[in-house]
Amino acid sequence: MRHSYGPNWYAATMGTGIVAVVLPGLPFHVPGAVPVALVFWLAASLLLVATGAAMLLGLREDPSLLRRHYDDPVMSHFYGAPAMALMTVGAGSIGVAQDLLGSTVAVPLAAVLWTAGTVLGLWTAIAVPYRAITRHEVADDSATGGWLMPVVPPMVSATTGAALVPHLAPGQARETLLIVCYALFGLTMIAGFLVLNQLWQRMVRHGALAPAAVPTVWIVLGFLGQSTTAVHHLGALAPSVVPGYGHALGMLAVCYGVPVWGFTVLWTALALTLTMRQLRDGLPVAPTWWSFTFPIGTVATGSSALAAATGLVLFEVAAGLAALGLLVGWVAAAYATWRLSARVALAWPAPRPAANR
Repeated sequence: MRHSYGPNWYAATMGTGIVAVVLPGLPFHVPGAVPVALVFWLAASLLLVATGAAMLLGLREDPSLLRRHYDDPVMSHFYGAPAMALMTVGAGSIGVAQDLLGSTVAVPLAAVLWTAGTVLGLWTAIAVPYRAITRHEVADDSATGGWLMPVVPPMVSATTGAALVPHLAPGQARETLLIVCYALFGLTMIAGFLVLNQLWQRMVRHGALAPAAVPTVWIVLGFLGQSTTAVHHLGALAPSVVPGYGHALGMLAVCYGVPVWGFTVLWTALALTLTMRQLRDGLPVAPTWWSFTFPIGTVATGSSALAAATGLVLFEVAAGLAALGLLVGWVAAAYATWRLSARVALAWPAPRPAANR
């Protein structure tokens, strides 16, 4: 039997880890948020290790597994998931697990995971589109939200990299990291809108996505929400790190974030109506259900960021609603994973009895 796990399963780590990031960062007090977030961070860390072990077992069974996934026009896009999973766990190690681990462990761990995730994310942002251009056969109606997966990791690098900037000594190193994070933000912002345009045209011209792919329309929110979060976190640091022009970068948090938040509301309504329509007709249980988690979580972090920047209750309410949506999505995705895991376990071949001597 061929191994059934692929890079798409790292979305479970992303979806669990984002809960640990969202709860403590809400713009209002939630009793027990930090202990609950710590539990989710520990679960995400275990999932990261378990998924990595499952992939290694798959490579032992089939050494060509990674190559086959890379050559697959659908699965290759999900190579962005391992990069984002690494950085999500790293962000949680600073944001919620620092008291547990201690700063001497939490910060280096976050730095290692950020570096690994950033390098892998830059590879996916270049190599997967290159493969699509040179090798994949892509039909006019094949675009899904999954096409955003390889280009979004640099935006996650920009967001999580902001948490590492204050831990560097003032000077060139700190300024360089901040500017690199802004460059990573720009990489995904431009590439993301290009891909979003392709998805929009595909749905308008060819109708709703295939049933199992419908949840991937939520991935667009991951791009939108993560960009709003990144530009805020970087903008909060910019005036003190690069005082010559940091104020202008700080203003970008609102000038960019509010218009994009408006489009996020539109896309949330569209994704919700398309999902409800498919639920009525039957929504197949699939790993794509994890699309209900991380993207919605970034809407919560983006709304929380705008609440901090503007002080408006509007964004506080939006952050709370998105956090509730994230928890509902996590329960749905966890249920889907349990169903699929049980199916895989039942299909696994039983060991052959020893021959009688």
